[in-house]
Amino acid sequence: MGAGAPRIFVSHLSGVPVFDPNGDQVGRVRDLVAMLRVGGRPPRLLGLVVEVVSRRRIFLPMTRVTGVESGQVITTGVVNMRRFEQRPTERLIIGELLDRRVTLVASGEEVTVLDVAIQQLPARRDWEIDRIFVRKGKGGALRRRGETLTVEWSAVTGFSLEEEGQGAENLVATFEQMRPADVANVLHHLTPKRRAEVANALDDDRLADVLEELPEDEQVEILGKLKEERAADVLEAMDPDDAADLLSELPEDDKERLLTLMQPDDAADVRRLLSYEENTAGGLMTTEPIVLRPDATVADALARVRQSDLSPALAAQVYVCRPPDETPTGKYLGTVHFQRLLRDPPFTLVSSIVDTDLPPLPPDASLPVVTSYLAAYNMVAAPVVDESGSLLGAVTVDDVLDHLLPDDWRETDFHSEEAVHGH
Repeated sequence: MGAGAPRIFVSHLSGVPVFDPNGDQVGRVRDLVAMLRVGGRPPRLLGLVVEVVSRRRIFLPMTRVTGVESGQVITTGVVNMRRFEQRPTERLIIGELLDRRVTLVASGEEVTVLDVAIQQLPARRDWEIDRIFVRKGKGGALRRRGETLTVEWSAVTGFSLEEEGQGAENLVATFEQMRPADVANVLHHLTPKRRAEVANALDDDRLADVLEELPEDEQVEILGKLKEERAADVLEAMDPDDAADLLSELPEDDKERLLTLMQPDDAADVRRLLSYEENTAGGLMTTEPIVLRPDATVADALARVRQSDLSPALAAQVYVCRPPDETPTGKYLGTVHFQRLLRDPPFTLVSSIVDTDLPPLPPDASLPVVTSYLAAYNMVAAPVVDESGSLLGAVTVDDVLDHLLPDDWRETDFHSEEAVHGH
């Protein structure tokens, strides 16, 4: 679904079957989870509450939903079967927003919410509440009298966080437009108690992004205050190299317990990274660079580079390898830089424009060697390849900087005008 994606009313999703990519039914939709935001902006749809065969209710993030059409929901990949637990900033759309009495801003008239429409935002995987279907007049949904109309979210009041003002919610909602590094800076200056409240209220992906920007002692402190199953979910959402760095700070028993709770694929990547010395290319790399087969086209490569959840450093080049595509890959053939992709027609095969002159790094290359390599070749990321010729991952300049900077670099006020302009 891209631009012009259809508007879907939540009443039509209630009870709809959910299928995995193989066409097997996972369960049925029982509710939708939205996150309220400050400033009257429409809530973001985080995911679905799905009732599986055992009557357990699980959370399915919208990022795992590939299609919502003709009375069914299609998911991507393995569904996490952990029980759904509602967070303080979250609202169940069917359970908490429908039948609610709210006020029309224009007239001050009280209306009843009968239905809520959701829509996917253009060119992104984000969904948000798009419209509200309301009935004028007193009485609930069963009353037939009263005119019905569909209005924008901003046309009514009675839902917003300012009106409810619960705990860390307002703070979390104001974070939404901030970069993870800036949120981390705010968290860094909160009391440990307040920090834990905010961490509990953030969703897994957001908390993962923010943790990656915090000093390791604060990462350990926050992770230690989460329930173990939630901690494992957050580690899965982190980049594998950041998750490995964090786990390496924990006592052996805690580390092993969390790795066991993680999805096997995610845990395997992290275990592999933990097997390398900390300040080597293997210990610094991420195991999830963009890998393409030789028969992929420039158009395929650009589609991968455009993915919004990639860091700029990882999106700067693609690595061409023989199958398998997951690291460790088949034989590494070379790198194609983003700028080169922009210069060639979309149908060009990446194998015909691959840069084979750039020597890859071995996993045991030391931090000074990695730093010199990036500087010498003017690179923001470098391939890490083992003796057999398989691509193991990529070291990015941001990870190298993290290990070169002093531990207290976040304490410096690098946001100020003086710091930026060197006055």
